[in-house]
Amino acid sequence: MNLQGKNVLVTGGAGFIGSTLVRELLREKANVTVYDNFFSGDMENLEEIKDEIKIVSGNILDPELKNVLQANVIEYVFHLAAEPYIPYCYDRPKMFFEVNATGTLDVLLACKEGGIKKVVHYSSSEVYGTAQYVPMDEKHPTLPASTYAVSKLAADRLAFTMFHEQNVPVAILRQFNVYGPRETHPYIIPELITQLSNSNKLKLGNVKASRDFTYVDDAARGAIEIMKSKDTIGEVVNMGSGKDYTVQQLAEIIGELLGRKNLQIETEKTRFRPLDVQRLQCNYSKMKKLTGWSPKTDFMKGLEKTIQWYSENGKKWIWERKIGPEEKLWKPK
Repeated sequence: MNLQGKNVLVTGGAGFIGSTLVRELLREKANVTVYDNFFSGDMENLEEIKDEIKIVSGNILDPELKNVLQANVIEYVFHLAAEPYIPYCYDRPKMFFEVNATGTLDVLLACKEGGIKKVVHYSSSEVYGTAQYVPMDEKHPTLPASTYAVSKLAADRLAFTMFHEQNVPVAILRQFNVYGPRETHPYIIPELITQLSNSNKLKLGNVKASRDFTYVDDAARGAIEIMKSKDTIGEVVNMGSGKDYTVQQLAEIIGELLGRKNLQIETEKTRFRPLDVQRLQCNYSKMKKLTGWSPKTDFMKGLEKTIQWYSENGKKWIWERKIGPEEKLWKPK
């Protein structure tokens, strides 16, 4: 399938992954509409391409979405809009569930009513919980360890049942961790870059936890390949690199890239999660079989690109200016 000239909507298109996906869709010569409430996402992420796309401010819980689909004659939908940052779910669990689960149901119902040809729903590797075996394939048990992960699993299963019960043509993408320019939340890689840009002293949580990282351009390209493939409808598909790194290893690698030696790491109790996921490592063989996709960007090269972007953009992430006092990280009672 070719997306050239097709009308595509991206919910959460002003976010970290979403804004990169929008750029990839423009390279495919698609007609792109971004639907975002700009709570996590930011117009800054779309600044240099804003004249090439249509931007609609809206909430996925708003019934207006179906009118947006109709007015823009949308044919394909990438659903990324979500409450994405795990530490916040401890303070607002209801909002996380409403947005991530109920919001997804609303999107899927709107897509059914609007006759959308295909939806790619963004799930998360967090639905698996800590790895019971590695690499983790789509048959791995789902044991979510946070309200965020529970809400994403609910949405994931809603997409699955809506395909079988309502004939909604949806593919479910279980995305492992992504990194790169335009990060919108203090995930571990941008957090390490920020701290190590200032000194060799780090304040961290669980340094033994490990994650599987895919460069954002590769991730966006993969999502498009899922959309293009007729074999992914009704399927759950993992996307990742197949290699994981501990927080300790990441600190040492990024420290070396930034010229920091003799790192001093202080672990803070406030940075530990009530239930932590110790390890995630992706088996993306199904993704490769169905779409031909595999990651192209070397991990070190991706880190270098990310650091370069950070340096060229005032050494400040969007989240550093957007997070207000009410967004402070959860702290154990």
